[in-house]
Amino acid sequence: MTGRIKVAVLQATGLVNSPQQNLNMLAARAQEAKAQGADLLVTPELFVCGYAPSLVHSTDGTAQRRQLADIAVSAGLAVVGSTVEHDGGRRYISASFFDRDGAELTRYRKQHLFGAAEKEAFDAGGAPPAVVRFNGINVALGICFDIEFPEFARAAALAGAELLCIPTAVPLREGGQSDAHPFDTRLIPAMVVPTRALESQLFIAYANHAGPHFAGLSTIADPYGRRLAAAGDDSALIVADIAVSTLRQARLDTDYLSRFIHSAASAHPQ
Repeated sequence: MTGRIKVAVLQATGLVNSPQQNLNMLAARAQEAKAQGADLLVTPELFVCGYAPSLVHSTDGTAQRRQLADIAVSAGLAVVGSTVEHDGGRRYISASFFDRDGAELTRYRKQHLFGAAEKEAFDAGGAPPAVVRFNGINVALGICFDIEFPEFARAAALAGAELLCIPTAVPLREGGQSDAHPFDTRLIPAMVVPTRALESQLFIAYANHAGPHFAGLSTIADPYGRRLAAAGDDSALIVADIAVSTLRQARLDTDYLSRFIHSAASAHPQ
């Protein structure tokens, strides 16, 4: 196992309730990512069905997940895709990691739902993401709002994650001085995501929908807080190399994680 992979992030907007059209486009972009040498493709939150919680929550994504697995096999690379998941009477926003053989290595349910629309349509997941091994790198999943909480990224890092894959759907809201709500959502991919990578000392591959209605700016950030690759507003495919050796050096340079472990041990002695 290499401990080095090339990650691709797709920034594109899924059409609402048009899964086959979205899957066809994803299949083409997966082939493009493979042609650029990618080992893994990360796609946006609910890209396959389109991001519109009140309109898509009633259809379970089992068939869509089978097609995502087929795309992974056809393109010969791993795929992270987000779908609706039904379980009994509950409905979740989920993300799945399919390896290049189409095996679903892990599935994660979004823990931090954002806004009234998500909270009315979906249930919050209760379990932290599992850490799975891919090409010598420990990978975990999160979804959108999850990564805006430092505790989420830190817990994943402490559980062994070296790469966090984050399908997301951040709408565009451009705050201004005269705006009653001055928060500019573009700050999340531009500032918050690289900060999470720095403070928890891991790589983050963050895949957003494209403008004009979403903030775009999908990014791949490293443990030094650098944006190795970043999209603009429009549809894009960005690619970057990540390596465990970089992560190990970053953790030697600034030992945020070991300090946290030692502090926790001191606060809760056996």
